[in-house]
Amino acid sequence: MRPVVAEPPSASGSPVAAEDHTALLSAQGADAVLWQATSAEAHRLYQQAYELARIRLAENLLQPDKRPPAVIVDIDETVLDNSPYQVNAVRQGRTFDQAEWKVWTDKATAKASPGAVEFLRYADQQGCDIFYITNRDIRERASTLKNLNDLGFPDADEAHLLLMEGTSDKTERRAYVSRDYQVVLLVGDQLRDFDERFKDRSVNYGKDLVDAMADTLSRYFILLPNPMYGTYRDALQGKGTDAEKYARMRAWFEQQNR
Repeated sequence: MRPVVAEPPSASGSPVAAEDHTALLSAQGADAVLWQATSAEAHRLYQQAYELARIRLAENLLQPDKRPPAVIVDIDETVLDNSPYQVNAVRQGRTFDQAEWKVWTDKATAKASPGAVEFLRYADQQGCDIFYITNRDIRERASTLKNLNDLGFPDADEAHLLLMEGTSDKTERRAYVSRDYQVVLLVGDQLRDFDERFKDRSVNYGKDLVDAMADTLSRYFILLPNPMYGTYRDALQGKGTDAEKYARMRAWFEQQNR
């Protein structure tokens, strides 16, 4: 019989075996998943963000430019809600798994984030092209387009969907859009959806860079809530096995008491 340690229980309430670091790491994110999936606060924050997006869009469209205007949006936790996938992962004591993720995206049943469809239809009516820049794999192209089209998102076609091909850095894909379009607004759940420099969290967790770029961020970027995953967790967990990631998370919490 496996030894059991005094760790937080799994989502099912059962104790977790000491060496089952995947389940322990999964349980660490349970509160974040619960908040994203169920809270009226998250629901309202999305609505509020897209309300602000309309204001910023109207302001930025007043800037003269010979190029046609465009809005760039991320997909996951920006226009599509994947919290059901995350809930199921916590329930099963799993961390992210690419194969299981594709099973989820193949269903093409993710719901729209609150306010997303309405805002992008509004942007479309103002003459903006909508570009979806996502780090979904190219093998998810068909299911992603189906999901977006089924929900009524504008410009959900091959030309406006830029998936990940080799790198998660979206800089080149944003530049590709900027060559022919005036990018008047970007929307995402990660600061890296605006600028890849935000990948570096080595200095004050990236907060100093946020302050340094506050004016530009305020004008051109709408940030949506997502505590479930992202650069903030990657910066603390690092790369490697789930055991190594879990050890780094434990070490961070222990250091806070010193």
